[in-house]
Amino acid sequence: MAESEMSVRSCRELWTILLGRSALREPAQIEAELDRHWDRLHQGLSYYKPPSSSSAGKVKENKDVAQPLKDFGLRISKLLGLDEQQSVQLLQCYLQEDYRGTRDSLKVVLKDERQSQTLLLKIADYYYDERMCLLRCVLLLLTYFQDERHPYRAEYCNCVNKLEKDLVSNYQSQFEKLFKAEAPTWETHGNLMTERQVSLWFLQCLREQSLLLEIIFLYYAYFEMSPSDLLSFTKMFKEEGFGLRQTNRHLVDRSMDALVERIGYLSSLILVEGMDIDFLHKCALEDCTEQHQFSSSPDVIKEMDQLLLTFGDIPHHGPVLLAWVLLRHTLRPDESSPVIRRIGNTALQLGVFKYISTMLKGLGFSGNNCTASTAKMCIYGLLSFVVTSFEEESLQTDGVVTQGSHLIDAACEVLSAPSLAEVFWEMKPNMGLGMILDSAVGMFPHKIGPLFQLLTALLSNKSTVKKVYNFLDKMSFYTQVYKHKPNDIISKDDETLWRRQTPKLLYPLSTGQTNLWMPQGVLGQVMIGGEQGYVVRWDYSYSSWTLFTCEVEMLLHVVSTADVLAHCARVKPILDLVHKIISTDWTVSDCLLPLTSRIYMLLQRLTSVINPPVDVIASCVNCLSVLAARMPGKVWSSLHHTGFLPFASNPLTSMAQCVSAEGMKAGNYGNLLVQIEQPRGEYAVTIAFLRLITTLVKGQLGSTQNKGLIPCVLLVLKEMLPTYHKWRYNTYGVRERIGCLILELIHAILNLSPEGEDQGSTPTLQSLCIYSLANTEAGQAVVNIMGVGVDTIDVVLAAQPSSCGSEGPGQILIQTVKLAFSVTNNVIRLKPPSDVVSPLEQALTQHGGHGNNLIVVLAKYIYHKHDPALPRLAIQLLKRLATVAPMSVYACLGNDAAAIRDAFLTRLQSKTEDMRIKVMILEFLTVAVETQPGLIELFLNLEVKDGSEGSKEFLLGEWSCLHVVLDLIDSKQQGKYWCPPLLHRAALAFLLALWQDRRDSAISVLRKKERFWENLTTPLFGTLTPPSDTTEPCVLETCAFVMKIIGLEIYYVVSGSLEQSLKDGLQKFSNARRYEYWSQYVKSLVCHVAEMEEEGICYFPETQMLISAWRMLLILSTSHSDVMQLTDDSTKLKLFMDVLDETKAALTTPMSVPCLRIGSMMATLLLILLKQWRSVVATAPDILSPLSLILESVLQADQQMMERTKAKIFSALISVLQIQGLNGGDISQLPQLLLSVCETVKDEALALIDNTRHMSQTAETAEDEDSMETDSPRGPRKDQRDGVCVLALHLAKELCRTDEDGEHWVSVMRKVPVLPSVLSAVELSLRSKHNLYFTEAALHLLLTLARTPQGAAAVAGAGVIQTICLPLLSVYEGSSNGASQSFSRKSQDSACWPGVYRLCMSLMESLLKTLRYNFINEALDFVGVHQERILQCLNAVRTVQSLACLDEADHTVGFLLQLSSFCKEWQFHLPKLLRDVQVNLCYLCQTCTYLLHSKKMLHHYLQAKNGEALPPGPLSRTQRGPQTPSKEVAGGGEREEAEQKALLAVQCSLLKILSKTLATLQHFTPDCCQILLDQSMDLAEYRTLFVLSFTTPAFDPDVAPSFGTLLATINVALSMLSEMEKKKEPVSLSITSLASSEEIQALKSLLMFTMENCFYVLISQAVRCLKDPSILPRDKQRLKQELSSELSTLLSSLSRHFRRGSPSSPASGILPSTQSKPPTPGSKASHEGQEPFIQLVQAFVRLVQR
Repeated sequence: MAESEMSVRSCRELWTILLGRSALREPAQIEAELDRHWDRLHQGLSYYKPPSSSSAGKVKENKDVAQPLKDFGLRISKLLGLDEQQSVQLLQCYLQEDYRGTRDSLKVVLKDERQSQTLLLKIADYYYDERMCLLRCVLLLLTYFQDERHPYRAEYCNCVNKLEKDLVSNYQSQFEKLFKAEAPTWETHGNLMTERQVSLWFLQCLREQSLLLEIIFLYYAYFEMSPSDLLSFTKMFKEEGFGLRQTNRHLVDRSMDALVERIGYLSSLILVEGMDIDFLHKCALEDCTEQHQFSSSPDVIKEMDQLLLTFGDIPHHGPVLLAWVLLRHTLRPDESSPVIRRIGNTALQLGVFKYISTMLKGLGFSGNNCTASTAKMCIYGLLSFVVTSFEEESLQTDGVVTQGSHLIDAACEVLSAPSLAEVFWEMKPNMGLGMILDSAVGMFPHKIGPLFQLLTALLSNKSTVKKVYNFLDKMSFYTQVYKHKPNDIISKDDETLWRRQTPKLLYPLSTGQTNLWMPQGVLGQVMIGGEQGYVVRWDYSYSSWTLFTCEVEMLLHVVSTADVLAHCARVKPILDLVHKIISTDWTVSDCLLPLTSRIYMLLQRLTSVINPPVDVIASCVNCLSVLAARMPGKVWSSLHHTGFLPFASNPLTSMAQCVSAEGMKAGNYGNLLVQIEQPRGEYAVTIAFLRLITTLVKGQLGSTQNKGLIPCVLLVLKEMLPTYHKWRYNTYGVRERIGCLILELIHAILNLSPEGEDQGSTPTLQSLCIYSLANTEAGQAVVNIMGVGVDTIDVVLAAQPSSCGSEGPGQILIQTVKLAFSVTNNVIRLKPPSDVVSPLEQALTQHGGHGNNLIVVLAKYIYHKHDPALPRLAIQLLKRLATVAPMSVYACLGNDAAAIRDAFLTRLQSKTEDMRIKVMILEFLTVAVETQPGLIELFLNLEVKDGSEGSKEFLLGEWSCLHVVLDLIDSKQQGKYWCPPLLHRAALAFLLALWQDRRDSAISVLRKKERFWENLTTPLFGTLTPPSDTTEPCVLETCAFVMKIIGLEIYYVVSGSLEQSLKDGLQKFSNARRYEYWSQYVKSLVCHVAEMEEEGICYFPETQMLISAWRMLLILSTSHSDVMQLTDDSTKLKLFMDVLDETKAALTTPMSVPCLRIGSMMATLLLILLKQWRSVVATAPDILSPLSLILESVLQADQQMMERTKAKIFSALISVLQIQGLNGGDISQLPQLLLSVCETVKDEALALIDNTRHMSQTAETAEDEDSMETDSPRGPRKDQRDGVCVLALHLAKELCRTDEDGEHWVSVMRKVPVLPSVLSAVELSLRSKHNLYFTEAALHLLLTLARTPQGAAAVAGAGVIQTICLPLLSVYEGSSNGASQSFSRKSQDSACWPGVYRLCMSLMESLLKTLRYNFINEALDFVGVHQERILQCLNAVRTVQSLACLDEADHTVGFLLQLSSFCKEWQFHLPKLLRDVQVNLCYLCQTCTYLLHSKKMLHHYLQAKNGEALPPGPLSRTQRGPQTPSKEVAGGGEREEAEQKALLAVQCSLLKILSKTLATLQHFTPDCCQILLDQSMDLAEYRTLFVLSFTTPAFDPDVAPSFGTLLATINVALSMLSEMEKKKEPVSLSITSLASSEEIQALKSLLMFTMENCFYVLISQAVRCLKDPSILPRDKQRLKQELSSELSTLLSSLSRHFRRGSPSSPASGILPSTQSKPPTPGSKASHEGQEPFIQLVQAFVRLVQR
């Protein structure tokens, strides 16, 4: 792809590695890098060689480098004066790291003169940077090689020991070479060496000198310098004038002054460090000066004396001269006092102390902090020794004040080094710098400044805080200045000692306030006396803290007088000290309460005066910020009353009011900002204010306080953020700092957790910020900050001093841009969704001309190398925008797209790149797969392989991201440092995105890659650490992604086309028993989540993902078990039981949201496995017990969250009951389970009642609105097919079916009022025609109960008839156009209201059948109420042959069959209805016979009615066998087969209706035996049902049913029987080919049953006619003849049929009892095996023929 990892590391890369910012983080890796490159570090800048002919020759011979690159390398060599080979190497490094184009564009650039010149200059900059990085590496080693806290100390130390021998001599000679170097000219270096280039060269030269000196200085801080070296350094520095006498000094301009100064500082420090003053001091104290190295080299001393006498013309000489004076004074005090005096005076005249403080400030401001602190250590030794050796007075030349204060300044600068403060407090008080502190105390409290300056410097950590506090708490002198001698004093004659005569209050404050009281008799020593006045030091002990409180009180008193400024000058140091103390050690804050509590008052008073003292106010606010970090609530409430902060005069109600700032006051701070700070350009208070507000926000105050902060934040968002960059500034860097602080504040607000913010309608801090940034100019300001761009940042970084620390302007700029990214990302994430695009989103995504849109700017941050977090956050924001913004990132990138792609991939490929950037790039690409098609095509870079037309085969292009991804998932790479688990995870996430988005071109390439599937599946074969010890949760996600990819592949690809390697992998997976392993692991994960419930598991999302992926694999395996090699039943059983255990673990623990989520997922899986693996589940051990436990636990949990889970558990229980039954009939859980279920049913039914009532009320009020919702209520308890209520009813039904004797049932019914609540709900539902599924389920439950006597009695007793009878009318009466509508063509399986009606009919039938006479009245009521519908239904069969209509007819006839047993009661109550029913039944019999007889007619009817053939319905609802479609019929015959099946289904229905109709008619016709034998029978009791005619039945309602109808019925049945007997013919579709053997058996029985009943009715009716006196004898004779001939024919056919062997009559197998009579005893039994009903017919024939 790109150039392979280069053999030569660039210095910048080496520096990044040594800093620990790369992927190489292990000490061993760092050591290897140092070993490889130590020689380069040792050589320093001389590593870069000058050009030579031999090198040029080697370049020409090199075949690996392209010719254009060689040529260009030679041009580089000429411009930079660099070795040709190194120039080519440099070019290659540059192209790899910094080049911002594509490889193709490079060819163009090299050919084009202008573009190639620009490239040359860029490479020159890169070369300068490389040289600096090389020196920075050495500096880094010297900085940390003795720092115990540094992780790589040992490695650095080894390297420094190797470098040590002649490092300094090398670097010293390089330094000399640099300051003597001649400036390049266009003659020597080509015409590109313009003045600007020469200036840049010289700037680089100075930077390198400075770095070289810094390295030498640090080196000598650890290693001793010999006297001769000191001499040579002194000569060298003298020659170059401590940096001021550069060979090219004519090139120095003002921008280089700081560098020249720095060279001077470092030169001076090297010489001081070389004299080893610390050791000298030690020798002097121990009186062994001869041990010092200089005591044995008098020649050097002499030469140095001579040299230093010539010094004194530049300030840099001062410290050197001072140190030399000490050295000479200590080693040879006798021999050279005049020399010493001269040198010493020179040093003092140079203002050495002032110079020292300036130098230390200069070094501290810009530079490696180690250099600054080493310098402080060096100077500390010098100052300590100076102060000890010489009197303070002798160190002053120009007056007491200035030099003394310079000494204190210098001391403070020195002591600010952290370790020195502790050293200071451990020393004796009268030694070294302690003497300066003593002299400062001597003037206290007359002069507060000097002492405070020192003490503030001496605060470095908690131990020193205690020391400072105690020091100030016990003061023993009080110095006062008097102009005249006071009256209340007695003095000695010589005026050296005073004594107080009276006690005195030291502050003129009112009584009751804190004050200091000096008692009488105190002695005071007069330090200075005379005409000018007196300085008296009183010997008086007091606590300075009390004095400070008095000082603050005094300031409060004089706040509006002219003295205010003088007092402010005294109070400011106090506040600064307090600020430093509490920020260093919070525990002291209680002791400082008298001071801190007065700050609020001070703030209030000082901010309201005309010309407020800004610095004091800033100090006050700084103190409050520190206090607010620990007690935000208290600080806020006290501050609130000072009027300092902005506030709202009206309560805040709406966002609009907030944003308009209506009723907001800026407070004293706001006025101060506008009136004083902005005009002056100094912003101390603003910086303090921003810190304070940020601290308060982070303090997570309550919501009311946060509301109070809204005006403050609004001020920032409206008045500061949009305009701060236009304000006036006096100091460089303040603007950047303010911007950074504003963004830190917003960042803190956006990161507030939602708990801290209440979600009311009024705006919160967070919503205000989001709204302002999304919709006002504040957002534009943030966009502008992000738009700074990578180039500007690079310029700022390059301009700041060489080794700037973390506080340089570049770092602050980077931090600000990073915050802007983060803030924007959060605003987009948290913004409430809306249809309108906000101004912020517009600004982010608009296409600007000339490629200056923000997307390009964001993408180009990839070129930034200094701080890896910057490109990472930029990509994160791009990722967010790519997801939410409706735009093409690819289009936005325009011409830069390919170059940016290359840069992304280069960083992604680099072995040393910071891992988090790589992860972020992959995450961005993962998102882009779904949302950015153009961009992802660019990154996939697939090329079409030249093949035959039409078939596209793809190859990976050179710049395809898939190369990297394939590398990352390569099993051989795992565990290497460049492929940590997080990166592996990100690569797999990207692949998963490709599969999920079905990127076929990319997937097809990947599939074919060698070892792709093997590498991909590797993680699934690893062994994971137990969940409790998991340290790398991303490994779980890795495995989850792999499972998902495999799942998607299996799901989408036909099993035949799967890659063989994937099949092998799955086979291996199965053989290695990985199914069991993963099942076990997932189980342990779920159990872990359940156990960790209280603390919450830290890696829940990863866990959930793995569980979900595993679930997906298992669900797939139910349908693709052959591919997935999961066929073994024992394995399946193990997996199933694990899933059951997981569900139990998750749902029986105390509930937490994670457990519920996982529980719900596992319950779904359990349900699917129950349905799919029935055979496995059937063999499983007891499943009901754990499920019952789960159900109990779930029922006790929070309802809202458990709704779906509950439904799943009910469903699972139903499945288990259906599969396993009760495992032997006895189940201990049954009573408890029943109780739980019934409780649920009762509660749900009551809730449904409330809900339905509420619905109907709201429906009434909203009647006029045109509502689309008819029967799907919107309430919280929706009636759904899989709702809890419906499933609970079904489960109750299953349990009742299981509990056959009903004992448990009855006991539960007594405890829980289930039936009343269910019946009330059913009644309400029927009336309102709502809750269809509930009603249906409830009726099924009642139907099941009605099958046992106990159950039926309970149901009837609960008032079922009141519930159903009248409300049921509303179910079918609502329809507009009567019958045709009510007998719909809906498939009979889907739930519908007609189905409910049918169920009610079945329920009545069942109750009547079970309860008999106890229910007859209710049954008759029911028939009476619904008589119209019943008669309509019996008639309708002729016109509508849909299965639904036939089903209703079937149910109706079934009910009438039961009712017909009670003819007498019926006749008594409803005589007319009885007659109508009888007539209709006869007609129904005729219709069915006709339709069964004329198959073609029926087929035609079906087609005409439906327009299409009916869908193949089941043969009967009770018994569904597996219908095996005949395979022989080709595609054309499939439709015909479907139609035949539909026809068969209708025929079966008609046959059932016919059989039941005849069975019913049997009850309406006289009993055969009775009518044959009983002569005195009352015939009037029975009506004639059939007319005396023998025509075949017609399809015409005018033709009455006759005996011909009955004979035809027998004929039809017989012909159907014989048709079934035939062997299957190959051509025609016979019944046998369409139905299973059980179904055929059932059909045969049904036909026999029909024939029996038909014969019975025929005989009975015939005898009734023969006996009827009203019928003419002629007709009777005709009847006899017809019947005789017809029946004889029928009998012969029948006996033929039976001889072939046919089913015997069903004794009530399928249908309710027919009460068929035994054959007449009188008739002779014919030959054995003869059917009884045939014997009966034969007897009847004989009777007729007589």
